[in-house]
Formats: sequence, C-alpha cells, structure tokens
Amino acid sequence: MSTRKGHISVNTNDIFPIIKKWLYSEHDIFVRELVSNACDAITKRETLARTTGAETPEGKVEVLIDKDKKTITFSDNGIGMTEEEVEKYIAQLAFSGAEEFVKKMKEEGESTDEIIGKFGLGFYSAFMVADKVEVNSLSMNEGAKPTKWTCDGNTDYEFSDSQKSTVGTEITLFINEENKEFLDAWKTRSTLTNYCDFMPYPVVLKDLAEIERIKAENAKAEKEEDKKPVPENDVINDTEPLWKKDPASLTDQDYKDFYKKLYPMDPEPLFWLHLNVDHPFTLQGILFFPKLNPNKPLNESNIKLYCKQVFVSDNVKNVIPEFLALLKGAIDSTDIPLNVSRSALQGDPNIKKISNYIVKKVAESLKKRFKQDREAYNKSWEDIGLFVKYGVVSDPKFDELMRDRVVFKNSNDELVTLGEYAENVPEKYQEKMKGKVVYFEEASSDANLREQLKAEGIQAITTDNYIDPHFMQHTEMQKQGDEAIKYQLVDNAIEDLLETENASEDDMKIKDLFFELLVGKKDENNPSQMEVEIKNFKNSSTAAYFKVDEQMKRFAQMTKAMGNSAFDMPSKKTLVVNPSHNLVKNAFKLSSSEDKKELASKIAHHIQDLAAISGEGLTDEKRKDFVSRSQDLMSELSNLAL
Repeated sequence: MSTRKGHISVNTNDIFPIIKKWLYSEHDIFVRELVSNACDAITKRETLARTTGAETPEGKVEVLIDKDKKTITFSDNGIGMTEEEVEKYIAQLAFSGAEEFVKKMKEEGESTDEIIGKFGLGFYSAFMVADKVEVNSLSMNEGAKPTKWTCDGNTDYEFSDSQKSTVGTEITLFINEENKEFLDAWKTRSTLTNYCDFMPYPVVLKDLAEIERIKAENAKAEKEEDKKPVPENDVINDTEPLWKKDPASLTDQDYKDFYKKLYPMDPEPLFWLHLNVDHPFTLQGILFFPKLNPNKPLNESNIKLYCKQVFVSDNVKNVIPEFLALLKGAIDSTDIPLNVSRSALQGDPNIKKISNYIVKKVAESLKKRFKQDREAYNKSWEDIGLFVKYGVVSDPKFDELMRDRVVFKNSNDELVTLGEYAENVPEKYQEKMKGKVVYFEEASSDANLREQLKAEGIQAITTDNYIDPHFMQHTEMQKQGDEAIKYQLVDNAIEDLLETENASEDDMKIKDLFFELLVGKKDENNPSQMEVEIKNFKNSSTAAYFKVDEQMKRFAQMTKAMGNSAFDMPSKKTLVVNPSHNLVKNAFKLSSSEDKKELASKIAHHIQDLAAISGEGLTDEKRKDFVSRSQDLMSELSNLAL
C-alpha cells in the first residue's frame, strides 16, 4: 500500500482553534455540514450526467453509526473526488481563503467566529466531535482510482490506497470521548431531524448495533411472524417539502398536515400564505397564522430558515420583522447565506429586499381576506390583531396597506374599522364627533358612562392597555388635516358630547362640600392632588366618575408597555360629581345638620369608592378601606331605619 503525506499550507495557526471555538456552542452542526455537502455532491453528479447522457443511481445519503468502533460514517453516491481534487478542495483551497479572511478580521478588530461555511470549511466541523477523520472517495471520471485521506485534526494529513469500488464519498468520523452521545442513535436521529428534515435526497440512518441485534433475534425466532423488520432503510427526511410544491395542487388538509408536522402540539392554524418568487431573489416558503395561546409565552423561534432545503436557523430577526414573529412556518432561499449569523444577515443586500417582500405579501394576504371573507377575518382578529397593530405602528409599508383594515370592538360587540365607526355616528352628533373616536378601556373605564353614550347612539371602541395606546398615538400623528383623528377616553368625552345643565349656586356648594369631605384643604405643592368638578348631566344615572389627564395616562401606558418604569408617576384625577343624583343630594342635605355631617362624609366616600370601582378599580389597601367604610355606612343607615 502506497502512502503520501502532506501538509496544509496555512501560515496562521489560528484556523483549527477558530473552527473548534465557533462550533463549541452548537457542535452538532457537523451533521448539517456533512449531509449538506453529500447532497451537493449528488446534485453535481446528476447535473453532469444530464450533459453527457450518462445514467446515475437514485441519490441517497447514508449515516452509519458503529458504536463498537466509535465511528459515524457519512456516505453519498455523488460525484466523488480524485486524490488531486481531495487535496485541492479539502486540504488547500478552503484554508487559503480562510487565512486571508482571518487576517483581515484581525486587522479590523472583529470576531473570527463566523467563517465556517464561507470558504468551504464546513467539512472541518467534523473535527469538533472527532479525533480523526477519514475520507474515502471514488470520482465518477472514467478510469479514476479511489483514494483515502486521513487527518487527525492538525495541519498534517496522509493519502493512502482505498478499496472503495462505488462512485461517491465516505467520510468516517472517529468520535472523541467528549461527544460519544452522537454514537447513540436517538441523539444523531434528533440532530438529523432538526437540520436535515427536508434535504433534497433521502437521508438514511443506520445503527449497526441495532441492526445486528435485530438480525440475531430474528435468527433465533422460530416463526416468521415473530421476526422484526431490519431498519436498514430508515429514511428520516421528506425530500419534497410542501413549499416546493405547486399551491394549485395542494388542499387545505395538506397545509394543516404540514403544520402539524412542524408544530405537533399546536391546534390547527387559522390560515396560511404560500410564498414563491424567483426574481430579483429566490424565495419559497409557507407562513402560518397560528391561534394564539395566552397562557403560553411567545416564541421568537417560530419560523425556520432553510437554504436549498438545508435548515440554517430559527433566528430570523433580520429576515422577518419583529412584528411578524407571531407567525410560524418555513422559508427557503438560496440568497440567504448558509451560515447564518446576525451580522452576516445584516450585511447581506438581499435580506432587506426579502424582508420587504414578506411584509408586502402578508399584508396583501390579510387585505384579500378582509375583502373576500370579512366574517372569517373578524373571527381571527383575536389572534391576529396584536401583530397587525404592531406592524402598523412599526413598519411604514405595512401601515400603508393595513391601517384601514384594523378593527375594534364597539359597544354592540361588533368589530368595525375606524372608517366604519365614523359612518355610524348619529346625525345629531356628526358635528361634535367629527374626527373624534371615543374609546373605552375594558379594565379601567366606567362602563356606566359607555352605556349612557350608547343610549344616545354613540359607540365607543374597546381598547387594551398594551398595544392600543401606541396605535392611537401613531394614527393621530399620521392622519392630519381633513382626515385628522382624535381619540378621547369615554370618561372625558361624555361631558363634551352630552348636554349638561348650568351649575346652580347649590351645585357649587356641593362641589365645595365634596372637596372638603374627600380632600380637605387645597395643597398647591401637590400636583397629583384630586380635584372635584360638577357636571349636571340630563337623565344621568351616575352619581360620580373619575376622569384623568388623558395624554399623561397614555404616555404612562406606553412607557410601561416598553418596560420603562422611570416615568411611572401617578396620574392626576378629577372626581366629576353629578349634583342631580339622589345619593349626592342626600349627602348635601345631611351635611347641613352638624350631627349628620359624619354620615354625609361616609356617603361622599362611598360615592368616591363607587366611582373608582367603576373605573380603574381599587388597590388592595383601598379595597379594605372600602369594605370597612361600607360596613359602617350600612350599620348607621340601618340604625336610622329602625
């Protein structure tokens, strides 16, 4: 047997340490690199065969685990290599580019952690898990001789004769002690499933120990029916994922089954979007609109990124805008670098184009659903509303396409757009309501006031405290002039919209009384001190309600939603008292008698508590005070009755 030794001509000694350092946190990536290389070799053979008319076997990649020998072998029936090609492409060419790259990055003071895959170094990921690597290859070139290349993880290597008789390449990894977990079939299977689930050629996993065990058991079996099938053709991947197929040939069930394969624990998706473009970039994929689970934290790794059916990453922040992170699915593009890192994506010129395209297609899909099936659109709003509003606020293109398709629940529990809201304003309030949208905060607004407006035919849209303050601020800034919009909290809008009677002299005395009983003395040094106002609404059933400084409240909500508590200041509140209400009248009458003034104070505090409960509610401490005061008040009133 003839042998020939060689040396990788790399002047820097940093190459192998960089390889191992880069792979340290995700060393299982060697599986992706070696299977991906094998698929590329098969593609090359098929391409050449088409030009020459030669016949080729059906492409296949085998992964053989031999636990006794502590080896994993990756075999393909691809193009194969001659000794000269092995030396050129594995031993020299990859490192020549890498050396220059390392030097340049060092000069610029940048990290050298991201070079695998860029210069053909993916093969060397094998050395993260192996003490030694052997390559046996036979080129498809007529008359080629097989060759074996051996390297133990440094810059020296050896060529020797090979006994390989079939065209293709075998790469055998002698697994080191630290990574012996890969010799267990379950570990390698899960890694293959993660990275190679949609590779374009069948990937077969063979566990030699398991195969031999079953064969031995079958040999002992007396009956044919007692024999088990030998797992020698265990294909772990789907070679034609759904995104590669013509959408016209697919049914809804096909999409649902594919979603279940990707996310087995999820309920069925609401709907989906099939992407397919080949100019000015290539992109295929399927994005699903999932049902949201409020009890499950949002996952930023919902969308899987592929390059030529090779799994690259589930970190797609720079490909998919943040507001679309709620979507799930897969996208495949040859214009996205195989070795994806955040810095690589940010620097790639196609990424922004792809991102803009996806935003546009998602918006167009939603617009079409809004127009063609409004009922289905409304039914899905609970699940899609958050990301649609987030997209409108954060992306100008999405805003342009979707702002007028944002819907809110009105006082009749109907979902309406802002345009539809304006169209439904009663004629008698058209002038007062021009450009105005009354909103009701489900957790903190006074429901009695909403019902009072509803009785007049004025609707209020329901908002949350998380995304809607941002959305309202955004649309107020965007819509100016004749299209200007002004949102007004129901607690503040009611006095502008409904008729009130002029305050009498007694009404002003009631105001002074309530301020005295509830606040005491005016403190000019306390800007958050509660104020009291009198509003005499016609036909009002509300004794009192709170209104707050709306702009300050919205600002506090937005800063809180962004996790900033530095501006968590108390909002100034105003208690608006209705002097026509019997509770208020009775408190005023009782206050004129010195021995009943304490009872008047208790009633006034009860009115204040009811106003707080109807709005934002009571804190734990104030709730205890409310219960105590209510018991005292009920006891005193019952004693009077007796």
